[in-house]
Amino acid sequence: MLGPKLPVVTERTERPPVRARSGRRPLPPLIFLLVLAVAAIGVWWNVARQDDARNAKQAAACASAKAAPPSLDPKTVSVRVLNATDRAGEATKVAQALKARGFVVTEVANDASGRKVTGVGEVRHGRRGRDTAAYLGAYLPGAGDYEDTRATAQVDLVIGPDYSKLATPEQVKAALSTATTAVAGGC
Repeated sequence: MLGPKLPVVTERTERPPVRARSGRRPLPPLIFLLVLAVAAIGVWWNVARQDDARNAKQAAACASAKAAPPSLDPKTVSVRVLNATDRAGEATKVAQALKARGFVVTEVANDASGRKVTGVGEVRHGRRGRDTAAYLGAYLPGAGDYEDTRATAQVDLVIGPDYSKLATPEQVKAALSTATTAVAGGC
């Protein structure tokens, strides 16, 4: 049984038509992406540097801000007043002023430590006397802080050559509240 004749399919020897190129070259978009990536890295680098600078500035501000001294009752503060000036009687005057404010003055003498004192003076203390020294430092603005190796909580207030007078009660209160504000500011 022969059926209807089917057409014979022959193999095509022609190639399919070639699509015309769009004319786009891959190099310009790649260059654009590369420039964009370099710009993004530059912006990121700048932001990171600014952040580091801001953190360093804040750390420096926190380091320079003193911690607020504890609220102490002057009656509980025992202090030795030492004179490191050439002026006779300075330690006695300071001791009398501190006694009038309620401090317990245990000794009044010349500074025999041999340590050179400059400026208005310094507050000397051991590790156990840090809080007391910080509190007492508010009464002698500009005084240096010197921690030595003593094992006691005894604090020495050493009067220096530039000393003129103790801080007024208002100045002490302002100094204590300023230190508290600096610590509360984010340090």
